[in-house]
Amino acid sequence: MGIQGFQEYIEKHCPNAVVPVELQKLARGSLVGGGRQRPPQIPLRLLVDAENCLHRLYGGFYTDWVSGGQWNHMLGYLAALAKACFNGNIELLVCFNGAMEKGRLHEWVKRQVNERQTAQQIVSHIQNKGTPPPKVWFLPPVCMAHCIRLALLRFHIGVVQTTEDHHQEVIALFRQNGFHGLVAYDSDYALCNIPCYFSAHALKLSRNGKSLTTSQYLMHEVAKQLNLNPNRFVIFASLLGNHILPDEDLAAFHWSLLGPEHPLASLKVRAHQLVLPPCDVVIRAVADYVRNLQDIHDLEAIAKDIFKHSQSRTDDKVVRFKKAVEYYATASKPLHFPPYLVRPNQMGLPAAPQMLNIPGKPEVQHGYSGPPLDEPVHEADPSGKGLLEQNSYSNIPNNGNQHTPLYERLSPINPAHGGNSNHTDPAFFTTSSTSSSSENEENTGSTANHVNDHKGWDKKRNQMDNIPEGDHGDQNKSDTSVTSAVNQGLEGRGHLGVNAHIPSLLSMPTRNHMDITTPPLPVVAPEVLRVAEHRHKKGLMYPYIYHVLTKGEIKLSVTIEDEANKDLPSAVQLYRPIRQYVYGVLFSLAEAKKKAERFAMRRNHHPDYPTVIVKEWAAYKGKSPHTPELVEALPFREWTCPNLKKLWLGKAVEDKNRRMRAFLACMRSDTPAMLNPANVPTPLMVLCCVLRLITWIHAEFSWLLFL
Repeated sequence: MGIQGFQEYIEKHCPNAVVPVELQKLARGSLVGGGRQRPPQIPLRLLVDAENCLHRLYGGFYTDWVSGGQWNHMLGYLAALAKACFNGNIELLVCFNGAMEKGRLHEWVKRQVNERQTAQQIVSHIQNKGTPPPKVWFLPPVCMAHCIRLALLRFHIGVVQTTEDHHQEVIALFRQNGFHGLVAYDSDYALCNIPCYFSAHALKLSRNGKSLTTSQYLMHEVAKQLNLNPNRFVIFASLLGNHILPDEDLAAFHWSLLGPEHPLASLKVRAHQLVLPPCDVVIRAVADYVRNLQDIHDLEAIAKDIFKHSQSRTDDKVVRFKKAVEYYATASKPLHFPPYLVRPNQMGLPAAPQMLNIPGKPEVQHGYSGPPLDEPVHEADPSGKGLLEQNSYSNIPNNGNQHTPLYERLSPINPAHGGNSNHTDPAFFTTSSTSSSSENEENTGSTANHVNDHKGWDKKRNQMDNIPEGDHGDQNKSDTSVTSAVNQGLEGRGHLGVNAHIPSLLSMPTRNHMDITTPPLPVVAPEVLRVAEHRHKKGLMYPYIYHVLTKGEIKLSVTIEDEANKDLPSAVQLYRPIRQYVYGVLFSLAEAKKKAERFAMRRNHHPDYPTVIVKEWAAYKGKSPHTPELVEALPFREWTCPNLKKLWLGKAVEDKNRRMRAFLACMRSDTPAMLNPANVPTPLMVLCCVLRLITWIHAEFSWLLFL
């Protein structure tokens, strides 16, 4: 689980760090411990990460999600949420994940394998028991994020989408635009010096719609529980295992921290797969290691100590460790202006203070009160002064301003400070890990299995044996190797004995995903790219369109479907013909084909038609998510669709008709009767197109079955 297990660790092992709050009271500017109140001068502005909050924005766990979701119920809930925020002087901005994030592709692969298993459990439960599945199996419909985004726009709640690195862009958006708090559920945010971090999973709206509650994570309490200075969270996050340096690459290091007396010291490999220590054990061991580091600025020395037991790709791991440190240091870097002053920004919105008070908790200090994190540790500057020399939390001084009421912190900025030219906003930091991101040579997506407890570690063995046929994909099986379990104990804290080596299974190159090189994409008009980027960032366009235009690939999430039924195609296969025509429209393939024919006629030879290949990452029956499928873009046979620039930006009546015809042609419904309201009422046109397409595809598959 790596760093993602840290969020669960906070809730289970740091109860003092999870404090319930009512957002309306914070918006009213309540004094800590009760007392005087007065309306604040600006609303309480919260940034919501929709990636972690889909089920809460949907309205909770309802049985209708199994059959595709209940649109009317979701609209009712979001309407009540919007009304409660308006009446409570709360302003929300919901950020959706619109990034392709190739650097996190191996995490997506693992998640798809797990969700595919969950989908089969849901189908089996419904077939065998005929009752709704348990809440813990909640698997949102693929289109839920899109539907919620459209509903939020309808209720005038702010919506944005990220483009490259979702986590970094959310953090940059939070800092640059002066939000009071972040509502999310991700360990990356917990360890990135977010001043007011609220739980997305605990976000609840009362039945009467008047009370909006959640929980706030007090990271200074977590730091006290770990006895770790928050300034060392950057190194701590880098060593837990993340998308840049996965926990599989850190397996040897994590095992070496346990010591010879630990019950799990000799249990490193079991049932032909990599076994990792429990997350809580890893977190405490890594915290102890980071606390005892003498010089946290010397990344080269730290990396050599971490990977001294590595048996392969050591240089690559050292480089990725430095990238991970730089990644979290960039995300943890605060803004350079006084925390209690408000400044204008490029969005025209007033910035806000970085700390909030929770009523009823006079002893609680919100936000980190220690020395500033002005200079993060960068790979190019390992001697930076961002991480202080204090080892434990006990050396951090207290802040005397912890009882400042919220409404006083929301006072307008002094005009003398409004145009501070010394302020520099943190830029987006984008990075991507290599394709070979894991040391374990297993072919399944879930290669790293943490032991649940000290006595029941063998319950985790052979977890992946239950994966349906086809999940092993097209991986290179010749590299798979199995070694015997370790029989030697560990000698000394953090050091292996002379004869006790981590098995080679922990240090073998592997690929959690196998990328494929495709021909370069056709050139897209700059005007089209500008429009696509604008609509994408504003949440006005489905993210797949921007991914196809800029990256030439998309990720298709798991759907709830019965894989045991051999007669029905998967949803990915069912709707692939539509996507192929959409690809052809996006890359103006019809016009390019027409140009190729004219050129061939002048040269008197056969036309060389352009080929556009789009990579589709998907997981369905008979298909593993480890490798993409190469799908060819197709032009329409019936007519020559105009180029995308004219199709999008044309303002004439003919252009509007062409846009409608392009839609109908993609849906295999390009007939005059479809545009006749007497035959098909306009509100039912999309539904009729979908039914017509399914009928056509069913006929095609039925014909293929007889071959």
